Order: sequence, then C-alpha cells, then structure tokens
Amino acid sequence: MNIPNTLTIMRILLIPVLVVVFYAPFQHNLLVAAGIFTVAAVTDWLDGYLARRLGQMTKFGAFLDPVADKLMVAVALVLLVERHDTMLLTLAACVIVGREIVVSALREWMAELGQRTSVAVSYIGKIKTVFQMIAIIGLLAIDPATAESWLLAVSYVMLYIAAVLTLWSMIIYLRAAAEVMKGQ
Repeated sequence: MNIPNTLTIMRILLIPVLVVVFYAPFQHNLLVAAGIFTVAAVTDWLDGYLARRLGQMTKFGAFLDPVADKLMVAVALVLLVERHDTMLLTLAACVIVGREIVVSALREWMAELGQRTSVAVSYIGKIKTVFQMIAIIGLLAIDPATAESWLLAVSYVMLYIAAVLTLWSMIIYLRAAAEVMKGQ
C-alpha cells in the first residue's frame, strides 16, 4: 500500500459518505456534499501526480484509479438526476455514464489485443474531466428549488459542455480502436 493507492481507496470510501450527506436533513448539506466531491476530485488528480512523482505507480493503482473515478462520478450524477429531475440533465448524465462504460470496455478489449496504449487517455478526455468535475461540484452545491437561476444555468452549461466533450473523446477512442482493428 502506498500514498497514491491510499488516496484512491479513500475516494471510494467517500462515496457512501457523499450519498448520506446529500440526503441528510441538516442546513448546508448540499454544500458539504459538494465539498466531499471536491475532495474526491482533487485526490483524483493528486494520486496520479504522486504516483508519477514518487515512482509509486502500480498495476493495482492503474486498475483502481479509473474505477474510483467512474464510481464517484456515476453516483454523483445519479444523485443529481434525482434532485434536479430535468430531461437535459438526465440526458447529459446518460451520455457521460454510457461513454464511461463504452470506453472502459473498449480499453479492456484493446488490452486483450495488446493495444491498450492506442486508447490511452486523450487531451480532450482531460478537458472533459475538468468541465465535468466543476459542473458536478456546482450542481451538488445547488438546491434547484432555491438556487439563483444564473448559477444553476452556468452549472448546467458546464455539464452540457462535458457531455459534448464526452462524445468527442469517445469518437477519438473508437477511431483509434478502428485503426488497430484494420491492421489486425
């Protein structure tokens, strides 16, 4: 066990805490839930940075880190779909979660072919993650029934941008896989 893997496991352990706090009947619970998600988002970046910086990259960490990220994002999106109850937020959440399933399966398949690096994380994927994390933090912090409309609108726009970038990055991954398949 090393520091990066500990941070990844901590991110997974924060998931039930996020859910409980999100539904807890105390003042500012949504802000606390957003804070928990923010901690998780920061540890997502930090564990990767520390693994590279400290030379503590492991196969276990390479497996667990994306799982932790996808779990945290999927759970947060489910919470938001229930709370915000809008078609466009639900559609964006479905696109994001669906893409994660497709890309995860694609990466696993490409690894079976010995071509895992051909579907490595792209620059667009990193930008998508930034928009997605900021949007989720904003939407978690906001009660749609009482929120200022401009703040809610900005958070929705950020999520829609993340959804578009999600589709774009999936197309990039699928094209890379198609090139490998042509060569097989």
